[in-house]
Amino acid sequence: MESTEAGGSGPDRTELRFGCASFNQDSTSLALGTRTGYKLFSLTMVEKLDCIHESETPDVYIVERLFSSSLVVVVSSAMPERMNIYHFKKGTEICNYSYPDNILAIKLNRQRLVVCLEDSIYIHNIKDMKLLKTLLNTPSNPSGLCALSITHSSSYLAYPGSSSTGEVVVYDTISLNTVTVIPAHDSPLAALTFNASATRLASASERGTVIRVFSVPEGLRLFEFRRGMKRYVSISSLCFSPDGLYLVSSSNTETIHIFKLEPLGPSAEDEAASWTAYVGKMFSAASTYLPAQVSGMMSQDRAFATVHLLSAAQRNVCTLAVIQKLPRLLVATAEGQLFIYNVDPLQGGECMLAFKHRLFGADDEQNEGEPEGLEVPAQSGPSYAETAALPPSAPVTATLTGYSEDGGAKKGEVIPEHEFAAGPVCLDDENEFPPVSIQRS
Repeated sequence: MESTEAGGSGPDRTELRFGCASFNQDSTSLALGTRTGYKLFSLTMVEKLDCIHESETPDVYIVERLFSSSLVVVVSSAMPERMNIYHFKKGTEICNYSYPDNILAIKLNRQRLVVCLEDSIYIHNIKDMKLLKTLLNTPSNPSGLCALSITHSSSYLAYPGSSSTGEVVVYDTISLNTVTVIPAHDSPLAALTFNASATRLASASERGTVIRVFSVPEGLRLFEFRRGMKRYVSISSLCFSPDGLYLVSSSNTETIHIFKLEPLGPSAEDEAASWTAYVGKMFSAASTYLPAQVSGMMSQDRAFATVHLLSAAQRNVCTLAVIQKLPRLLVATAEGQLFIYNVDPLQGGECMLAFKHRLFGADDEQNEGEPEGLEVPAQSGPSYAETAALPPSAPVTATLTGYSEDGGAKKGEVIPEHEFAAGPVCLDDENEFPPVSIQRS
């Protein structure tokens, strides 16, 4: 499940305690970056929120966890050009990399790790962190907007292809080639997300009035939803449900919209005999002879379900997940609260609040008045440019036994300890990652 930062896309110190919030790829955990560190929460129950890990890394504005593994990626505003990758259960650092400019976003799946700067994108092989491709001189992207698919069968990256229009570039991070370029909107992009199977891509522009869904890799427009006509809004979060049938959108307004991706069809079982269905059929038929602008307007749908937050203008990130066998909408706000709503998959309508959690504890409240300017000691190590220029390290005799979640070795398998693995890395399972040491020749 695609995640979006609630705390902005850069090292912003305007908020004392809250830096960012992101859901992992399958929405089973929530990562929270704060003034005093970051926290990882398990999302398996509605009434109970378990904090499974805490770190004292200060001023975190990016924190991403890979599914339910022990790998977590962290960027602090104290060193915004450096990415640190940790095995949080063991409390060890796997590696760190520095880049030419501030890191604005990091996306990861089980095959690739993508680092987005304002005018360049770096694609790494996540198993050994080898740099596979650098996309230089990409259109100016000050918010670090990008999306990475999460399925095993493909690994697509979507990012803005223009700084003046809503063009989307879909890039295959496995074959390292551009798949398609989609003219999605007239205005610059504001939000992007893939569904879980990477067969659809949703987008919204800075105007925030229209959300479009395209097929991947063809780039054909499949759906168009209008979330407002009278005023422009800033859409901060787009996310598909795990089954891909619903799409949630949140913005700087008090209303969150859930759209149902259900095309009008001839099956009576799929369509209720209602006025809405009847009008939808009429509009669909009329679209064959009406002008494109008019037919496009008529094909747009209303929200299937909505949530009204207590206040507007809060930065937030949303996701749709199944918790305790029921569909839920989760909203993490910049005030440090997590709202969990029940979603009726049949009737839709106004979602009911099931539970509200406070993400900050008493200790966090006491630290609110601490002075700004906290720094962490710089660790010695080559910069990104130096690292990329290093020749392959010579084989060494030191080895590390393979490890699993419980820390045990498996059948004596070993992992060579060198900077970049020459071949496939022997892992106990796909969720685990070996330490990467930076060596100078």
